[in-house]
Amino acid sequence: MPSYLIFLFSFFADFTAPKINSDAFFEIQDTDTTRYQNPVFEPVLADPTLIRHGEFFYAYGTEDNWGEEGGYHLVPVIRSKDLIKWDLVGDGFDKKPNWKQKGGIWAPDVTEVEGKFVMYYSFSTWGDPNPGIGVAISDTPEGPFEDLGAVFDSEEIGVKNSIDPFYWEEDNKKFLIWGSFHGLFLIELDETGRKPRGTKTQIAGNHLEAPYIHFREGYYYLFGSAGTCCEGEKSTYRILVGRSKSLLGPYFDAKGNDLMDGKSGELLLRGNTGETGIAGPGHNAELITDSAGQDWILYHGMQLEKPKLANGTNRRALFLDPLIWENGWPLVKRQLPGIKPQARPQFDSID
Repeated sequence: MPSYLIFLFSFFADFTAPKINSDAFFEIQDTDTTRYQNPVFEPVLADPTLIRHGEFFYAYGTEDNWGEEGGYHLVPVIRSKDLIKWDLVGDGFDKKPNWKQKGGIWAPDVTEVEGKFVMYYSFSTWGDPNPGIGVAISDTPEGPFEDLGAVFDSEEIGVKNSIDPFYWEEDNKKFLIWGSFHGLFLIELDETGRKPRGTKTQIAGNHLEAPYIHFREGYYYLFGSAGTCCEGEKSTYRILVGRSKSLLGPYFDAKGNDLMDGKSGELLLRGNTGETGIAGPGHNAELITDSAGQDWILYHGMQLEKPKLANGTNRRALFLDPLIWENGWPLVKRQLPGIKPQARPQFDSID
């Protein structure tokens, strides 16, 4: 071959065929319907709660204004058949509850109880000296929910910043777990589920909020979120876990530290802006087990490339990851939000 042809061939080989990162290429080109990629819902579904009814999963989130990406929502309600593709159904309330003069409806918790759909919710503003927890009810999971008023406020129950409710029922008794950085507490409710009775029990210290309890193989697992939830890319939210043989505690982490200790808790999930580009993952919803026996966890997180909406609202999108159990403890792989395509949940049917 003449030398000038060799030169031209080398020139075009070097400059018209750049090297391709194969991993990045296949992530972009991936069209495999057996896989999905986070986030599973945008722009916002903060502080999610989840139920399963009929052929659908329903998820609910904190009141927010999505601005130009969807407008105002008074407890947004979304639904899905597979935890991956979600559609906005509407809002949980037609109008805001009025037992407080002002505040937002935050961190709803929805449960099907005796054929009705019951929502416990927080009513608060930032820095509110007396936030509280209310309850509402609906005949359908889509709502609208009819407000039944306050269960208690912070002054009445004697716990500062009484928000983030979670409902639990066993042995024909109803319980409410709640709290935000002034201890996590548990109290029994009366038969109606509308008022507390008896005395409250503290089950975790001042470093946690957003409690959730999951029972598995003889243990009650208490999930809580630590750090800052709502500072955009600077958010430090993360999920910690303890477990107990009793609903009332005490709860310990894997090292034997009591969750009453502010430095305790087994790390389940954290943000890592360097590796994942996700800040502040936390406030998880209820765990769901798919048809293959795999557990899944939903939570909110913020993508570093777009941590806030144009109107300044924290862009807390909805994330989904498989939950791994190792030596009796739950965690997400590498304790980081999944950002690459991964196998999706398997559901044969939903009864």
